[in-house]
Amino acid sequence: MASGSSSLSSRVRDYAFENGRRYHRFREGQYNFPNDDSEQEREDLKHATVMLCCQDLHFAPIGPNPQNILDIGTGTGIWAIEMGDKWPSANILGVDLSPIQPDWVPPNVKFMVDDVESPWLKPENHYDYIHARHTVMAIKDWPNLMDSVYDHLKPGGWFELQEIHHYPYCHDGTMPPDYGVSLFWSTVISALERLGVNFNATLLLTDMMIQAGFVNVSTRIFHIPIGTWPKNKVLKKVGLYWRTILIDGLQPIAMGPLTRGLGWTRDQVEVWLVEVRKSYFDNHIHSHMPLYIICGQKPGG
Repeated sequence: MASGSSSLSSRVRDYAFENGRRYHRFREGQYNFPNDDSEQEREDLKHATVMLCCQDLHFAPIGPNPQNILDIGTGTGIWAIEMGDKWPSANILGVDLSPIQPDWVPPNVKFMVDDVESPWLKPENHYDYIHARHTVMAIKDWPNLMDSVYDHLKPGGWFELQEIHHYPYCHDGTMPPDYGVSLFWSTVISALERLGVNFNATLLLTDMMIQAGFVNVSTRIFHIPIGTWPKNKVLKKVGLYWRTILIDGLQPIAMGPLTRGLGWTRDQVEVWLVEVRKSYFDNHIHSHMPLYIICGQKPGG
């Protein structure tokens, strides 16, 4: 990562507070969402949801003996920690703007506070595998990140993105045009655009990966239900988890973008969310969000 990387010091733990929520201090304002305890719990539930749906930590065929693995936007570090247990041969590095990872981790797992959109400290051709999940709400310059990932992978190394497109879809006509969930995400997307973040980038990442020079690029799509409407027991549980994540995330997802990007007040956001919250509990609407698993390999090796 960048040469100005900081250890987990008191400086980066001097968090910023805004509208009753806690935010990162390092590169303050780069990430528009909180990092407090309730948000960390929501992030860990996201991990549980993806694991329940996908049944594995990764899809890229990284081989039997990976040596160096990077987790971009590691958050609470839960994915990196589980990868450390799964691959004891590997050195796992998790990078995030917030120092919210636990102290007790496997001996092969380390965390660093840094901004992956800055120049990287590690040498080129260093990593066997680079992973990023739920980062579309943070990254502003995807082509730049793709180039950094490409340069720092070993020839033959793999890059894997696991990104949900945060907009509801419906395949059976049960979703009305005035669906509150659709309005919510349209508004958040507009706010983030003003802050330099393309929240629709998930739909473009496969092409971006190809344009960056990756080969053997593949895309899998899992449909994450919103609510308990599916008949399948596993999908019903996935939908329950995902609805909980979205409802618990209404305020933290909306507050930063809408106050910073659209100039709303805290009270305006809170009042608006009352109606949005109700729309999530209508099980007559069979909506879902697509989870994209995109893998690409650096040529050579």
